[in-house]
Amino acid sequence: MKLMVLDGNSLVNRAFFGIKLLTTKDGRYTNAIFGFQNILLNLLAAHAPDAVAIAWDERAPTFRHKAYDGYKATRHGMPEELAQQMPVLKALLDELGFVQVSRAGWEADDILGTLAAACEAAGGTTLLATGDRDSLQLVDGATTVLLATNKETIPMDPAAIREKYGVEPAQLIDVKSLMGDSSDNIPGVPGIGEKTALALVQRFGSLQAVYDHLDDPAIKPGQRAKLGANRDKAELSYMLGTIRKDAPIDTDPAAYRRRPGDPAAAAHRLAGLEMHKLIGRWQLDPAAPGAPAAVDKPLPAVAPAPLPDGLTGRVCLARNSDGRWYAVQGDQVFLPDEPQLAALLESGAELWAFDAKPLYHLALDHGGVGSALRFDGKLAAYLLNPSASSYAVAPLAAEYDVPAAFTCEDAPDAGVLAALLERLAAALEESGQRPLHDEVELPLARVLADMERAGFAVDAGGIRAFGDSLRGQLDGILQSIYEEVGYTFNVNSPKQLGEALFDKLGLPPRKKTSRGYSTDAETLESLRPYSPVIGQILKYRTYAKLLSTYVEGLLNALGEDGRIHSTFIQTEARTGRISSTEPNLQNIPIRTELGSHLRSYFVAGPGNLLVDADYSQIELRILAHVTGDEAMQQAFRDGADIHRSTAAKIYHIPESEVTPQLRSASKAINFGIMYGKGAYSLSKDLGVTIKEADAFLKTYLAAFPKVDGYMQDCIAHAREKGYVETLFGRRRALPELASSNFQVRSSGERMARNTPIQGTAADIIKLAMVHVWQRLRDEHLQARLLLQIHDELIVEAPESEVEEVKRVLREEMEQVVQYSVPLTTDVGTGKTWLEAH
Repeated sequence: MKLMVLDGNSLVNRAFFGIKLLTTKDGRYTNAIFGFQNILLNLLAAHAPDAVAIAWDERAPTFRHKAYDGYKATRHGMPEELAQQMPVLKALLDELGFVQVSRAGWEADDILGTLAAACEAAGGTTLLATGDRDSLQLVDGATTVLLATNKETIPMDPAAIREKYGVEPAQLIDVKSLMGDSSDNIPGVPGIGEKTALALVQRFGSLQAVYDHLDDPAIKPGQRAKLGANRDKAELSYMLGTIRKDAPIDTDPAAYRRRPGDPAAAAHRLAGLEMHKLIGRWQLDPAAPGAPAAVDKPLPAVAPAPLPDGLTGRVCLARNSDGRWYAVQGDQVFLPDEPQLAALLESGAELWAFDAKPLYHLALDHGGVGSALRFDGKLAAYLLNPSASSYAVAPLAAEYDVPAAFTCEDAPDAGVLAALLERLAAALEESGQRPLHDEVELPLARVLADMERAGFAVDAGGIRAFGDSLRGQLDGILQSIYEEVGYTFNVNSPKQLGEALFDKLGLPPRKKTSRGYSTDAETLESLRPYSPVIGQILKYRTYAKLLSTYVEGLLNALGEDGRIHSTFIQTEARTGRISSTEPNLQNIPIRTELGSHLRSYFVAGPGNLLVDADYSQIELRILAHVTGDEAMQQAFRDGADIHRSTAAKIYHIPESEVTPQLRSASKAINFGIMYGKGAYSLSKDLGVTIKEADAFLKTYLAAFPKVDGYMQDCIAHAREKGYVETLFGRRRALPELASSNFQVRSSGERMARNTPIQGTAADIIKLAMVHVWQRLRDEHLQARLLLQIHDELIVEAPESEVEEVKRVLREEMEQVVQYSVPLTTDVGTGKTWLEAH
């Protein structure tokens, strides 16, 4: 029999601290619950145990605490954010059928030791899953520790322990008795570290043998003195560090086979925790959690009927698991074909859909505009909870406790669809975000559908030639790296690269991971002064990314029409921004000359030009508006260089005396303030000391007190309400502000400062897109909106329409809102994106 025993506290702590703080939309913390389940599911998939025990510590003192008052005395208490999750996690594990075990006065480690010994005695094998190295002492021929590190789980058998430590597993107790353990406050012998402790145990075999040979010349006089004076501490540490194997628990491995549990309750709990994907991973029925009425009497079964002509009133639309659209009205379900659906989209009916963008695609393909669409449940769910990982009908119905009105074999979610959409609409109304849905998000879905249909023309031959050039340059860069190091190796292997840089060339290592030396970008940048090979390696990485991600990625995405049709996603970014995928056209490099060259291969079609309109410093303008700072507002009204103007105000000097360095510093602070940067981050941006950056920051805040006051008000409002809002009413929950952890709380404060500004900018460009798209149609222009990149819009227009399109872009983008400072746009044209920008 194969028994797996999980060290519950160790793994739940790893899950909690390894995943950023997550909450449900009503503010319940979930990151530890989510992370623990992922760990457990991965362990089950990798090892397929016959039985699983989950061991927990209890809060009562153990025999170790009674023997030594200082035992674990230096440990901090469990964070409140984790403590709130523990009973929920344990209840969920019960519902999933897992056996959990704990005993007052005993630690989870002792439960692991007891079960490992019992399983071995019964002729079985044991896997101990933990992040605590103390359990390595339990390893033997029948017991393996699955040691969880920050990046991976490492199986530790006797051979692995001998290789790593040079001792047998059981001798690790002797090592700890000498070196102690600061995390558990086990004293050990003061002055004896791990290296010395290992050497002593390797030579003499045990703690007792070390003391039996205290006069051995191999023990240095200083070590002998420390050992002799602290034998009592060493022996106490041996007792404290030894995992017991006689905990009073059920030792029959068969007692820990997974039980039936309560799958419906587990599915309901997971839905309430907004962990919809985990419902599937546990192979639970997402429809199981229904209202009590659904249990009291059987639901009526509905068969799809033909779609009648002239359907009026509210009709709800969604897709079944086969991707086919179905319509629901009352207790009737219809399965329209494509022509019928296209006609319905332009009819007199009031259509409430779940995921409207594909419907807009269909309408536009058939010459319509989807005029009957009035509501999108997916967009509503996103506005209500932008932190969710996905949005689907069945999980949302479970989350919102929506009962099914009927069943339909051809459309399993049809019975909950209408009531779910009603519930989402009501919640949207209550949160004040219905105008955001009606005026921005829903009409934007049509704009994005049209942009996806249009695509962006590219010069495929130019991209291929660029790729060939990159390959040639990469070969040359590799050769120069090999010459500098002295041998060939795999530059893409962090292990081999670390050996080349730190072992062969002797460069100073910065940090080490469980896999060896770190060779990340930050580490390499810090090593530039030490060797010219560093610059070559960074150049190699840049060129290789250009080749694989962009050149090859773009060519693979090329459509038959010679255009790239990206997919635009409305329901991903928490700040409200649109994202682009397959491929991501918002991420085409521009910061390096070589990377920006890629933009020259995005072209206008024959007889057309690209018109590129970019908001000028929109986030700073929003900052000036919301803070009410008169000096900042006046600078924008006067068309001044805001960074030069800011520097002049900070240092009380005429703008003519502002040096490039002062302007650069003020620019970094202008943007840094919005992103909540402190002196440390600013010092890195400016290339100055932390003290100098702090002085810059304090001078700025003194010069612009309304900015600082606004930022503090943002944090206070978010802390009180639990969320921040844009000027359009878009909400983002910030549970981080309630964290007891300083770093997590600081992160929440940065988001509280930044989200209202960045989110408002996202709302403005979205609304501008809606207005530009409609204006182009109203004026019967052939021009098409192709792409949005944060604050930038790109339109492809016939050459004869270019001046008109430039006027439309300027008017709609600059007049989309009326704030205390003007919004201005920079508009360019060209045959390529590079020329137009």
